[in-house]
Amino acid sequence: MRDSLEWPMEKVMMEFGGYRIDYKRSGCSIMTGDGYFIRNYDYMPKTYEGRYSLFQPTDQGYSMIGPTQRITGRMDGMNEKGLVMGYNFMHRKRPGDGFICCMIGRLILESCANVTEAVQMLREIPHRHSFSYTVFDKSNVTYIVEASPRGVEVRESDVCTNHFEIMKKENRNHLVDSMKRMDAIRSNRENIEGAYDAFRLMNDTDRGVFSKLYSNWAGTIHTSGYLPKENKAWFALGGDQEPVEFDFSRWLNGEDLEEEKVVGEVDTDIPFAHMEDGAYWSGKK
Repeated sequence: MRDSLEWPMEKVMMEFGGYRIDYKRSGCSIMTGDGYFIRNYDYMPKTYEGRYSLFQPTDQGYSMIGPTQRITGRMDGMNEKGLVMGYNFMHRKRPGDGFICCMIGRLILESCANVTEAVQMLREIPHRHSFSYTVFDKSNVTYIVEASPRGVEVRESDVCTNHFEIMKKENRNHLVDSMKRMDAIRSNRENIEGAYDAFRLMNDTDRGVFSKLYSNWAGTIHTSGYLPKENKAWFALGGDQEPVEFDFSRWLNGEDLEEEKVVGEVDTDIPFAHMEDGAYWSGKK
């Protein structure tokens, strides 16, 4: 990356090393159920790199599937053992020395085989900022790990938005939107019969979970779905979309994917980093 970008190594490490980098406000919603994990990734388009990756390490670690963040990191994904991970932003007050969210996501997927191992890693790893990490596997158990530089707490739940339930003193002052999305998921739970119903609840723009607050760093860019028992992944860009399905098992067995691109429509005029020259990570435009 240093040679291709012609950047100093210090800047490459700052942007892509996954350690001690500030993050701005964001959203995100996650729900799990019988055999599925559905996640809305809410953030700013000009930081989105538009890259979906199936990666198999050549030295050690598990293969994984999911969208990338800062090239080396993962904001959500599933590994070959059926472990699924997604994170939700809480706040960036009083940061500490530690790894940032997307690098922690990568480390979990590459190193952990199940939710027990993932929780243990999240207890031990140093955290730069405050995030919730939702982990799910073939056992249908979902743990939400509330993590900050000052502590880690673990609870079981099938929904997570952008506030802590245990470490409430860590929460932001304004939680109205986070609570609204959580209530929308919970109030519709009785109508959810399977993974596709859950996907529609999260991706349909009129159901109260999908967000269009792109200028506030909190608009839904993609909806991911993971079915660990079937070893399949779903993905859609923008709202009111049908998911593109990836058969991870077939890829692990050596078959190439037919899809080369995922096409969608995001309802915003804000430029995407991988598509337009006018998009800057620094926020200067």
